[in-house]
Parts: sequence; structure tokens; C-alpha cells
Amino acid sequence: MAEPIRVTVWNEFRHEREKDAVRKVYPQGIHVAVAEALHEAGCETRTATLDEPEHGLPESVLDHTDVLTWWGHKAHHEVSDEVVERVHRRVLDGMGLVVLHSGHNSKVFRALMGTTCSLRWREAGERERVWVVERTHPIAEGVDPYFELAHEEMYGERFDIPAPDALVFLGWFQGGDVFRSGCCFFRGQGRVFYFQPGHETYPTYHDPVVRRILANAVRWAHTGVRIEQHGCPKCDPLEPLPEVEGERVG
Repeated sequence: MAEPIRVTVWNEFRHEREKDAVRKVYPQGIHVAVAEALHEAGCETRTATLDEPEHGLPESVLDHTDVLTWWGHKAHHEVSDEVVERVHRRVLDGMGLVVLHSGHNSKVFRALMGTTCSLRWREAGERERVWVVERTHPIAEGVDPYFELAHEEMYGERFDIPAPDALVFLGWFQGGDVFRSGCCFFRGQGRVFYFQPGHETYPTYHDPVVRRILANAVRWAHTGVRIEQHGCPKCDPLEPLPEVEGERVG
């Protein structure tokens, strides 16, 4: 029997403590709602938040994390560069990363993308219809050709990211905008998935389709490998090389 995927669910955990409207939807925090969805899907979950020592992500936690999920919004600048570099390195070594909603502007996602990750936005509580672009992609498994969220924050193009290695979902908003809502990237040995729905004042992470997508995304992002690849090591040839004027080629 396969070992469960070990997931660390990271959340800024500020809005839930400061705003009644958010606390009403996620009384224990967005991280708890996401962790519950993944636990129900058979994952081994733990949570971490911004105000914990080392933001809850010391080396010892990342050593036991197969996939990290990330939700942040108002305090991206408070995440230490040391922790960002730590997470960035782990992704390149093979840890999966699932970036949620406003995590598009997190330091770690921008570092992995190499761009501003900027976008257009509007908070008007409009309906979003999310279309499945790649029906055969593992993250879309069990999802109908489209699903709808009654209320979401609009994110609109242009989304300043590199062309995704796979575009799984495309969001359409009631106000007419569209957005690349589910994007896959390969970085080093790691896999990164960005998923747009998840504004803090709406019950998006209680939606059964969204919860299924989160579980699918974690399974896809789990590589099962951890290979450190730092520096450019010199290597010897496997086969004898011919000599040229007394020196080996190369």
C-alpha cells in the first residue's frame, strides 16, 4: 500500500483574525479548510502560518513535505527571504508546490516564474465559470467540462507569467473578463500548479469541485523524488575518449 502524500498547507492567516466577514466563512482559517479537503482525499496533512517561527517552514518540516500549498495576500512582504529561498530550493529539488489565489504575488511564486506575475482584478462578487481546457489532464480528473462559482474575485488577463507547460482551466467572469485559472509548470525536478479561485470572503474552498481539484493537484505535483542539484559538478566520461595531440578531447 502506497504511503500517503505528505502535504503542508501554508496560509498567511491574517484576514481570518482581522475581518468578521472572512472569519464567518473560515472560522478556523483557510488553511484548515484546505487541509480538511486534502485529508479527506487521503493525504497526510499539517498546517503552517506566517506568524509561526520561520513561518512554520523550518528545514525539519520541509524534510517531511512532499507537496506544499500556499495561500497569501496582504503580507507577502513579511515572508523572509531566507524562507523563500528555502522553499524555492526544495521545489527545484522535487517538492511539489500548489499556489492558491492571491499567492500569485508571493515571493516564492514570482521567484519560480521569473516575472512580475501581475494581473488585472476587480472585487465585485461576480459569477465565475471555470472551463476545463485539458480534459485528459490528471488535475481535471472527475471534473465536468465546466463548473461555476456563484461569487469570486475577478482576476483578468494579462497575467504576467511564462507560458504554462499545461493550461488546465480557463476562467470566465460575469463582467466579461477571462483568465488562465489553472496553470502547470515544471521547475527543476519540481512541479508547480497555480489555481486562481479562492478569495477569502467566499466559500470557494468548501465547494466540492474545488476540493476535488485541490486533491488532484496535490497528486499531480507529488513527484516522489528529492534530488539536490546545486552547482555544476564536473564528471568523468563513461567511455574512453580519443586523444588529440596528447590530450583528451574535452
